[in-house]
Amino acid sequence: MDAVEDIKSRLSIEDVVADYMELKRAGRNLRALSPFSNEKTPSFMVSPEKQIWHDFSSGKGGNMFSFVMEMEGVDFRGALEILARKAGIDLSEYSRGDTGRSKQKARLYECLEAAARFYQLQFSKNKTALEYVLKKRKFSKATALAFRIGYSPNTGQALVEYLKGKKFTEKEIKQAGLATDRYGRLSDMFRGRVMIPLNDSTGRVVGFTARLLEDDPKAPKYINTPQTMLYDKGRQVYGLHLAKDAIRKSKFVVVVEGNLDVIASHQAGVTNVVASAGTAMTEMHLKELSRFTPDVRLAFDQDSAGLQAMERVIPLASKVNVSLSIITVPEGKDPDELIQKDPELWQRAIESYDYAVDWLMDQYEQRLDIASGAGKKAFTDALLPVVSKLQDSVERDHYIIQLAEKIGISQEALRAKLAQTTTQPKRFKQTSPQAVSPIEADMSKTQNQFLALCIMEPRLRELLTPIRTEMLHGETVQSMLRLLGQHPEANVKELIAHADKQELHDLEEYGTILTVLYEELYANLEYIELQYEAARLQVRVIEKYVKTKKAALASAMRTANDEDIEALLQEVKKLDVLLKTAKETLSGER
Repeated sequence: MDAVEDIKSRLSIEDVVADYMELKRAGRNLRALSPFSNEKTPSFMVSPEKQIWHDFSSGKGGNMFSFVMEMEGVDFRGALEILARKAGIDLSEYSRGDTGRSKQKARLYECLEAAARFYQLQFSKNKTALEYVLKKRKFSKATALAFRIGYSPNTGQALVEYLKGKKFTEKEIKQAGLATDRYGRLSDMFRGRVMIPLNDSTGRVVGFTARLLEDDPKAPKYINTPQTMLYDKGRQVYGLHLAKDAIRKSKFVVVVEGNLDVIASHQAGVTNVVASAGTAMTEMHLKELSRFTPDVRLAFDQDSAGLQAMERVIPLASKVNVSLSIITVPEGKDPDELIQKDPELWQRAIESYDYAVDWLMDQYEQRLDIASGAGKKAFTDALLPVVSKLQDSVERDHYIIQLAEKIGISQEALRAKLAQTTTQPKRFKQTSPQAVSPIEADMSKTQNQFLALCIMEPRLRELLTPIRTEMLHGETVQSMLRLLGQHPEANVKELIAHADKQELHDLEEYGTILTVLYEELYANLEYIELQYEAARLQVRVIEKYVKTKKAALASAMRTANDEDIEALLQEVKKLDVLLKTAKETLSGER
């Protein structure tokens, strides 16, 4: 992938637009007031499904890059830089041409795979590591092989020298997160540790978790690969490559905190279990899991830090439409300890879970004296911010009623406090997008709606016969009209398949915008209504063209001789006939 594709994989258009304006759900799409005109009814639309935006008031639209270009007044490079910062991407790592980033990433995958094999070989030779994994942790040899558990020698440069011998450069070894500069030379990042490979959802090694083998109070027990071109802790879901089939079959996923908990669970036969790779759950973790199931169950520590984590994660789950539940592990043990005691206890714990918001309410009820005024205040202080961020209005209202009943206060009092909680307006980025003139906006809307009808309803394409490319504004719009003329029976995908390489990206995006326009405006209309609307729009396109053309002819007549004036008058007559014919067609559609 190049920089653009990497940014698209990390950001969603709704997140980008939400930095600039307030979006509200409207069915499958999101709406807002147009930033390009003064309006009171929202006509700006974002499609999360198709990852595009369209402004009905001005006719503008596109992807996240074109949106930032409009809002910030920058060119494509400027938008790329803004979005790269938001996505946490370093553009300096991207090079141009076929020898660029894709080949660089391929080399890093190879380097990490070689490191995993090296660590596995060292593990098979190290008695201390074998005893820790096989005897203390009670993992079988088959489990150790399935999860490719390894060991990093404590010699300083063992891996670096091995990888150099495999023709990897020092730069590649560092970029893979496997080495660091110490005392002026390249040294192994991980030393004297049990190595657990981190894989992407397809099984490729992207990094490592390293567990200290011999206790050292001065050293951290666990360390992970630093952020690299391949490894992003905010997106990494440990064990997903081995768990995804079981997740699909069981239709839910269990998320634990530790990688060793995942391994223990898989060994016990419960294989729909993953971990968040030693970091807090993020929106990207939840989005990754939602590809396989909407049912996510967390088995995390339930101390004060755990409560705070739930307060943060519940709104994220609601945002990405994931059903979030909490598994309570008996006796305060972690899953690995519970499995070692009795695997059946772990299975029972997974099957006994509480919906996250209900669980959070119960936890605070146990910790606070909700009969007292101070307790009621603390209870609502903790829970109302979470409830206010629930995306579904019915669910939000349900919990307002629940909270009011639980602490014995009126719903009115609670809603008043909720209003105070949510009155602080979100600060949007201050920009001054260039306003579109009413004439330009009207022309853009007219031609886009006309083409949307003709593309999505082939029976209307006969109305394109009098329309010439010079009647439409914009190279992409004109290109789409030419393609329709050349391939009158083709659908949207087939039309774009005939486009030149240079036009392909713009036409794909424009085709998506026209599809969304049709779905938003015309999908529920009968054909006879579509026919009349297309004829009406055709007349408007021709009217605008005739008006502009007549103005130019009138200007030319002022300095023309008699012979030229006669020719210009003939042009005017042709324009009149063109417009009259269109209006007669419209009249026949009434």
